[in-house]
Amino acid sequence: MRIDFITLFPAMLEGPLAGSIPGRIQEQGLVDLRVHDLRTWGIGRHRSVDDTPYGGGAGMVLRPEPVAAALDAIRGPESTVILVDPGGEVFTQSRAGDLARRNHLVLVCPRYEGVDDRIRDLVDLELSIGDYVLTGGELPALVIVDAVIRLLPGAIDPASTAEESFTDGLLEYPQFTRPAVFRGRGVPDVLTGGNHAAVRQWRREAALARTERQRPDLLASHGASATEPATDRRPAAPTRRAARSRPPG
Repeated sequence: MRIDFITLFPAMLEGPLAGSIPGRIQEQGLVDLRVHDLRTWGIGRHRSVDDTPYGGGAGMVLRPEPVAAALDAIRGPESTVILVDPGGEVFTQSRAGDLARRNHLVLVCPRYEGVDDRIRDLVDLELSIGDYVLTGGELPALVIVDAVIRLLPGAIDPASTAEESFTDGLLEYPQFTRPAVFRGRGVPDVLTGGNHAAVRQWRREAALARTERQRPDLLASHGASATEPATDRRPAAPTRRAARSRPPG
């Protein structure tokens, strides 16, 4: 996969893209990440990219010519051009999976009061990461790309993405590790008993319980799962309150 970013602030992207999983999978050749300075296509001697809005008002608006010129130079037959915008489709895990199957993504990162509206005619998709406004599109673009590239084959252990939050429409079940008891709270007995079928059942019920408690809106779209039978939907019970002679694992 190749991903291009069009931005006025390349430094905001270059650092995060060089570390952790993005940096590693670039070294492995799984993804080609390229950051482009919009001023490369700026107008005139000063490489101007913005102007005051028609009709008056505060702030500046990105002019259409530089953005269009950048897209003309970067876009190819298999490109999906994404405008990061607060008014776009709310980004989800499902959309991340869809984008992970594309060959080439181009993300336009607006600034100031946004882009000239005529730029919307040149993009394939508008995405938002939530109902709030940031100073620019760079941080949302990083969020989107991070969610996408970790789904690429070979990026991380496939088992790590199989039961994550939102993968099946629910929040992920609670996770526990050593020590067996921490500040008086233990680990659910089922997780240390060695019965894998019981663990799977507990995790399913715990995921339903957590979703019902924290994100009931997700259950509405999950259908019948909200009414699945469960012997006990409390995800952290029963727990061990006394220390073990040997920790689980």
